[in-house]
Amino acid sequence: MTFRLDTIGKGLVFADSLANLVAALTKQGDTAGARTALGGTAVVQAPPGTGKTTLVPPLLANLVSRNTRQPRVVVTQPRRVAARSAARRLASLDGSRLGDRVGYTVRGESKVGKDMVVEFVTPGILLRRLLADPGLEDVHAVVLDEVHERGLETDLLVGMLAEVHQLRGDLTLVAMSATLDAPRFAALLGAGGDGLDDGGPAPVVDCPSALYPLEVQWAPSRQPRLDVRGVSRLFLDHVAGTAAAAHSKALNQNPEVDALVFLPGAREVSDVATRLRRQLPDSVEVLELHGQIGPEAQDRAVSGREPGGPPRIIVSTSLAESSLTVPGVRLVIDSGLSREPRRDAGRGMSGLVTVSCSRASADQRAGRAARQGPGIVVRCYDQQAFAAAAAHQTPKIAVADLTSAALVLACWGAPGGSGLRLPDAPPAAAMVDAVEVLRELGALNPDGTVTPMGKTLARIPADPRLARALLDGSAVVGRRATAETVALVASDQRAPGADLTKLLPMLRTGPAAGRFAEDVTRMERLVEKETRGEAATVAKPGRAADVTAREVPGFVVALAFPDRIARRVPGDGSTTYLLASGTRAGLPAGSSLSGYDWLAVAEVSRAQGRDAAGTGAVIRSAAPVTAELAAIAAPGLLAEEVRARFHQGKVMARLERSLGAIVLSSTPVRPSPEAGRKAVSRMLEKSGLEMLDWSVPAVALRRRLAMVHRELGSPWPDVREAALLSRLEEWLGPELEALAAGAAVSSINLVDPLRRLLPWPEAARFEELVPERLMVPSGSRIRIEYPEVQEDNPGHGAPGQEAKNHDGGRPVVAVKLQECFGWDRTPHLVDGRVPVLFHLLSPAGRPLAVTDDLRSFWSGPYAQVRAEMRGRYPRHPWPEDPWTAPATARTKNRM
Repeated sequence: MTFRLDTIGKGLVFADSLANLVAALTKQGDTAGARTALGGTAVVQAPPGTGKTTLVPPLLANLVSRNTRQPRVVVTQPRRVAARSAARRLASLDGSRLGDRVGYTVRGESKVGKDMVVEFVTPGILLRRLLADPGLEDVHAVVLDEVHERGLETDLLVGMLAEVHQLRGDLTLVAMSATLDAPRFAALLGAGGDGLDDGGPAPVVDCPSALYPLEVQWAPSRQPRLDVRGVSRLFLDHVAGTAAAAHSKALNQNPEVDALVFLPGAREVSDVATRLRRQLPDSVEVLELHGQIGPEAQDRAVSGREPGGPPRIIVSTSLAESSLTVPGVRLVIDSGLSREPRRDAGRGMSGLVTVSCSRASADQRAGRAARQGPGIVVRCYDQQAFAAAAAHQTPKIAVADLTSAALVLACWGAPGGSGLRLPDAPPAAAMVDAVEVLRELGALNPDGTVTPMGKTLARIPADPRLARALLDGSAVVGRRATAETVALVASDQRAPGADLTKLLPMLRTGPAAGRFAEDVTRMERLVEKETRGEAATVAKPGRAADVTAREVPGFVVALAFPDRIARRVPGDGSTTYLLASGTRAGLPAGSSLSGYDWLAVAEVSRAQGRDAAGTGAVIRSAAPVTAELAAIAAPGLLAEEVRARFHQGKVMARLERSLGAIVLSSTPVRPSPEAGRKAVSRMLEKSGLEMLDWSVPAVALRRRLAMVHRELGSPWPDVREAALLSRLEEWLGPELEALAAGAAVSSINLVDPLRRLLPWPEAARFEELVPERLMVPSGSRIRIEYPEVQEDNPGHGAPGQEAKNHDGGRPVVAVKLQECFGWDRTPHLVDGRVPVLFHLLSPAGRPLAVTDDLRSFWSGPYAQVRAEMRGRYPRHPWPEDPWTAPATARTKNRM
């Protein structure tokens, strides 16, 4: 029995586009054209409210039914509430019972039957089905709805299903988008090798907007939307007040108007809903809509007002932004904020942050008000903030933790996404981190291919780290207790004060208790199925009795996230914790966990202000754990080693036992020679050569070496800082040994170490090439000042090298003018390559002239110098003819 599209599509704008979609997906038979050959791809671009979600699945079912007696169409919806709502609406329009011809499957809940034709699912459900059955043999068509939202799992499905479509010529694939991203997905789904297209992009089927007139009002708050603790409470007051006033005004004009208020997260939704209940009369019903309430409450919020029922205000997260229509809504109040994932590579953490929503999201929210009639949107921010917002929401693949995605890709045979046509390639750094985590879990081989353990973890609907903890923890504390903790962490519920042990009894007995119990039972069954052989463990089974019921959540979380085991930083009332990864994080203000020395952290994210205790990161969910259990859960992070450091000119060493970055104990010991050498080397690499005691002779020798290397190159050594640091053992080995044994830096003479760098036999000419002193005509031997060592990246350097060189990198001889009489040729160094630059001085040692051409100086400028100086220094010779006068360092009388 086919679906009655004329009945289902009555009043829906997309009904007029069905013929275009049929033409895009089918081709005529060889004669009469009565038989339809499916297997095509298409992209449907239709604004919200046009009816594409309602009409496309039954249309495909009707087309498929011409070739098979039992068609099967699978439709993805990005959220569970949308999948349930879409299935319920289509079943109602079809006149069938939910679960018979139209059903749904979401995490922990399903309504399906043996004769089901159209099934709505979340992307995660379809991903696991694909891994179990890569050919989707019992599915004839797949619809990916709301692909413009750029969810991570939906992006993966686009690439994976494009490959399936190439292998299965009879599989129909349709992607649906509400924005102008359609060409991107058309290119990805086209070019298939199935012979049913010409290798170009998939056809795009457009549909005109179904929106009624929409009035946009601006009501910016005088207070900032965000402060150091997140969303400002004053701004929430403003949103609540704006919503109450706007709804009251709208009801005066139309008593059937319901309102929809958008806020970034569940906490803000609850806060504003509480404020509205205080401000509004009891005749107005205030409902909440977010992922932390039960499915019944979600369905009640999106199902519309009952006939004769009270007017409603639905306060929602972005969950109501797209995918579904909330009947009766003609007024939208938009905070302009959303909560999006962000990855902090520096701290190795991911989490949700509050940001301004994109302009595309703001338009989607506004469109909720004009789906069923003229509507109004009130934006609680100004037009400048709207114009400054990003055009589109950031794709999740660019900002989210990729551990689960990396495991899916490896199981699919495309490690890291290699060879897969994804809307955006995953960031290389994030993928490297994800692969490393999976290798530590035993899920991936060194070459990136999936292991049997990886395939097992992929079958468990949880983060791979939680999945591994589910297997390992069950062998220690039992399946039920472990499954409860994994389901607890994997849930959408926010732990009060970040305390998971307080959330657990709430889930056991609260409104979502039924769904939680089903999740736990499902986890137990998965463990039983996957561990029928020898169970994988991380601790001795005999230690199981040491884990009390209260300690189970912390122990299981520690198994899942050993790098997030945290110890309180000492201090009165400190709520700052040091994680094993090296990150510091703070507890939320007033958290009941603040008295515990050890925590197992399930979630930590970036934050500012008091909630982060000044660390820049805040613990979002955690459970207490003991030091002993932390060590059992993370044996791979335990280390004991002698760590030496260079302090106040000497090497100091301590025997440290640590759990990652957390030091468990530290005892002073005498460093071994090897540990001492490493400590000195580390300090030199960190602080540079300036930490050594550079004497004047050592600085001079290094400059001479630099000069000859600059002019002649190899084999003369490079003595710039980076080069010396890379060859420490070669030139400073014995001195490193001495320092490691306790010698003070001041006792080390660097002249001999530098001479070890001289190449042989070339070293025999070193004094000839770059002499230390130069003999002048008076017989004096004057020290040559060589230019400082020029570093590629100036920063560290030996003392005496700080001054900028103003002499063009030439060696300088500073000598009294009278000592150079008769010298007509300027000496050159390094085999005649480098002229000496003379600083000719007065008898008092003050500079009179700078020249590298003595002949020219005596013939010209000397006369002026003589005229100016002979009266000032009458006791010294100032002959008219400097060529024949004897060079001297003495006065006239002494001569």
